[in-house]
Amino acid sequence: MRSQTAGRWLLFWTLFIGFGAVAGACGMLMDPSGRAMGMDAMLPYFQVMPLAKYLYQDYVFPGIALLIVNGLTNLTAAVLLLKKKRIGVVLGGVFGVTLMLWICIQFVIFPLNFMSTIYFVFGLCQAVTGYMTWVFCRQEAFRAELSDYPNIGTDGTRLVVFFSRMGYVRKQAYEAANRTGAQVYEIRAAERTAGTAGFWWCGRFAMHRWAMPIEPIPVDLTAYEHVTICTPIWVFSLASPVRAFCRQAAGQVREADYILVHHTKGRYASVAAEMDRLLGVTHTSCVDVRCRMGVFGIC
Repeated sequence: MRSQTAGRWLLFWTLFIGFGAVAGACGMLMDPSGRAMGMDAMLPYFQVMPLAKYLYQDYVFPGIALLIVNGLTNLTAAVLLLKKKRIGVVLGGVFGVTLMLWICIQFVIFPLNFMSTIYFVFGLCQAVTGYMTWVFCRQEAFRAELSDYPNIGTDGTRLVVFFSRMGYVRKQAYEAANRTGAQVYEIRAAERTAGTAGFWWCGRFAMHRWAMPIEPIPVDLTAYEHVTICTPIWVFSLASPVRAFCRQAAGQVREADYILVHHTKGRYASVAAEMDRLLGVTHTSCVDVRCRMGVFGIC
């Protein structure tokens, strides 16, 4: 699962930065002059800070601040991640942003140096990894179960056809079938579509407007009076497996309507027109549904 892989990287960053901050803070507190760590020459730069006369005459306050802001916080996030608490993912990403803000202060008061720059990059990596883990967790937690829709299949004259990579279109298809009693058929791609690698592979097909090979269609489409086709939008166009389905189904569908699921607020009349052309029909209706990590809205 992608969330587990991203979560391991997030755990690495929280431990790496957390232990590093604790070690640095301990060094400052053990020798507040900074000579043992070769930092005594940097104390004059702190005099531009507020209350410098009271807080920055040695490394006691900076050491305590480093321990709290970047040390204990990241180690707390690491413990929560090890316990598989969702809040650990959020905190891990937030503390990456905290580190970047900490380094931004150093950019202001210190001359440009390698250590500050590399730790800013570390903070950026931690923040991005935290965000990716959060997104992947939400995606993988999304479910659409056929058993939750008891009315599906009660009307043998209607069919809902769909392709779904993440499950979002599946949910829309199940809800449409449950409203009308239609039977459902899921288009199966013969190419890899799952996971991060599948995302990029699907993007390649979408950018070229290619049809993606699909498994043979086992249903007799001519037996249905009405077919609803639910498709995601890939790179502002028809999803490649659905394009392949429409080509194979040409002349077999009597009447059709479309449900287009995408991330944007736009409407994709060009996709509906392409499906009409491929199927050889004129659609009765077309609904655009905006979906952002499982939260739906009609455009």
